[in-house]
Amino acid sequence: MRGLKGKRVIITGGGSGIGREIARRFAQEGAEVAVFDMNGTGALETVKLIEDAGGKATAHVVDITDRAAVDAAVREAEKGGPINILVNNAGWDKIVPFLDSDVDLWKKVIDINLYGPLHMHHAVLPGMVKNGGGRVINISSDAGRVGSSGEAVYSACKGGIIAFTKTTARELARSGIQLNVVCPGPTDTPLFAEIAGSDEGGSKIAESLKRAIPMRRLAQPSDFPGIVCFLGSDDACFITGQTISVSGGLTMHG
Repeated sequence: MRGLKGKRVIITGGGSGIGREIARRFAQEGAEVAVFDMNGTGALETVKLIEDAGGKATAHVVDITDRAAVDAAVREAEKGGPINILVNNAGWDKIVPFLDSDVDLWKKVIDINLYGPLHMHHAVLPGMVKNGGGRVINISSDAGRVGSSGEAVYSACKGGIIAFTKTTARELARSGIQLNVVCPGPTDTPLFAEIAGSDEGGSKIAESLKRAIPMRRLAQPSDFPGIVCFLGSDDACFITGQTISVSGGLTMHG
């Protein structure tokens, strides 16, 4: 893809799953990757995979719900040069019917899935404005487009990220900054296994989802790096404020 070589990218949640595959693909395209993750071991594993393949990456242990920690990590990443691309990928949820949930769960879900990306935008975007441009790709969810039973608050956060992205894309277009959203459908990741459970009930959830998806399988983490890197590349230089689902046809949202 055009224009990714030498670009500097921050990817949150880059220590595993979708984030790890996105980080590896950016590195393959010649970008320098800063892996942000609470799991330092996972972040270092991603960096090693990238370096073993001849790429450049650094690991940063950071809790995106902690604004001071985010600011410190971004400053550290910026020591190597301006940040050109931000991928907000980190997320978390627990499947609970809304009426069975409680305020503590709401707070955790909102802190990670809404406040976390807000912290990252607020820390990174001023540098992009100063440097005359940049790209942001926010990983939302089809739950934010069409809802998902047992994920009411998570869906609210992910829908909020879509609306936030559109608004910020309007505000910052003249500053040369483009923001877009990628919405995964059900994906075979460690987080999915944690949410669905590893017992018989989890297997039934996975199988029912496969039957509902026209392509008859869950997404794999490797299904997402292509579209994310495209949106960060010069090939997408006139695209902003858009939302793209990657769900095997589970949602075909016009």
